[in-house]
Amino acid sequence: MKKRVKHFLTILIIAIIVVYTLGFIGSIFINEETGSDWYNEIKPSITPPNWVFPIVWNILFFLIAVSITFVIINSKKEQRKYIIIFYGINLFFNTLWSFLYFGMHNPFLAFLDLIIIWASILVLIIFNFGISKKAAILLIPYLLWVSFAGIINYLSI
Repeated sequence: MKKRVKHFLTILIIAIIVVYTLGFIGSIFINEETGSDWYNEIKPSITPPNWVFPIVWNILFFLIAVSITFVIINSKKEQRKYIIIFYGINLFFNTLWSFLYFGMHNPFLAFLDLIIIWASILVLIIFNFGISKKAAILLIPYLLWVSFAGIINYLSI
């Protein structure tokens, strides 16, 4: 296997492990609550069926991992610290949202967190665009889904 391909796959595997691990941590707060009376009482009518969410998030997590890989592969060494910080902030607040919304039953705090997530995705897209257009474009579905989730979250307050 060529060195460049091996390097790409190594970074991709690490990114997948990190992103999906954080997604799993967030899902711990969600799984038991999606069928609860609390959630069913506040869930807006535009909310997709529960089975849609794991499919969409698995696709989005994969796109995020590939985005991380492209931007790291195409970045300069001094940019990598910022890449890790920006993605780290985004993924932290993404994981925190599940705890705030489902764990604490606090849609308002979750909505404030979602604003941070949305802004951090926008920062990532702008930052990545100067390094790897592919990395930036791969985050657009994430931004669109979080925008839709923001509407659902707001309506549940």
